[in-house]
Amino acid sequence: MVLLLGATGLLGRNVLQVLLERGIAVRALVRSTLDVPGVQVVKGSILSREDLLKAADSCEAIINCAGTTDMTLPSLEDFLPVNRDLPAMLCEVATLSGIKVLVHTSTANTIVTGTQECPSDESAPFGPPYDKSPYAISKKAGEDALMEYGATHPELRIVIVNPGFMLGAYDSKPSSGQMVLLGWKKPLIFVTRGAKSILHVKDAAVAIANALEKGSGRYLLTGECIKLKDYYRLQAKVCGYKQLCLEFPNWIVDRVGRIGHILGLIGIHNDIYPHNVRQLEYEEWYTCARARRELGYTLTPVDDAIRDFVDWYYKKC
Repeated sequence: MVLLLGATGLLGRNVLQVLLERGIAVRALVRSTLDVPGVQVVKGSILSREDLLKAADSCEAIINCAGTTDMTLPSLEDFLPVNRDLPAMLCEVATLSGIKVLVHTSTANTIVTGTQECPSDESAPFGPPYDKSPYAISKKAGEDALMEYGATHPELRIVIVNPGFMLGAYDSKPSSGQMVLLGWKKPLIFVTRGAKSILHVKDAAVAIANALEKGSGRYLLTGECIKLKDYYRLQAKVCGYKQLCLEFPNWIVDRVGRIGHILGLIGIHNDIYPHNVRQLEYEEWYTCARARRELGYTLTPVDDAIRDFVDWYYKKC
């Protein structure tokens, strides 16, 4: 039995699908309901030690796909309960429950990006521009708590995965699917000059499921580094519409960030805080060689990730 946290989110729902396809028994701790046949559902809070211990009873492993990712949240304190405190609590819960495997989802943003000629691997430090992001700072704090615990508790095998920007089906909010919807069939769209490391969410889900049996430490689960302008050209081609895509110069992006800062100062939450928009000026170059070698990580073309999101989202709607 595997205890899965974050089962209703994009990544968690895809992990759930992979586990069920492999015949692995799954228990999901959720706040409301989860209508998926074959899943044992426990209602409760992922921030409650008591609820976690109850849900973890008789489980052999924990997979944590839960995370606070809302970029309109203004402060670090908004992110810490789920992104830092939960991983630390899961270590204690695992030990008390006799669980030997903990797989935790972080983000590639805890690793500074490299270059096309020298992409970053898991040994790269935490650095700009992500070290100004409350989200990334909280995720790094969660990783640090796990690694500190693992150093003194070798009986608990801890695997940390660091995904890039994931697209695919079961994005019910939608979360990263907002990137698709932002340009969906619009005749004209403006983007920044940055590039995202984009992957199909099901590839990350398979690697996470594989981590139940192998691996330890950190693994970048990243994809193709695609400039935003090229991404929207690809999306238009895949989905069969025409679109003109133009790039904003960085000085305009910086001024947008200043507007976001001013709005935040007067109490208006937004997603154009300087630490958010500044990231859109960078190109995300990473290597996933370690995950390929040790977790059997593979890369599905981004075309398929776009199609799967669009087919699922518009069929759902």
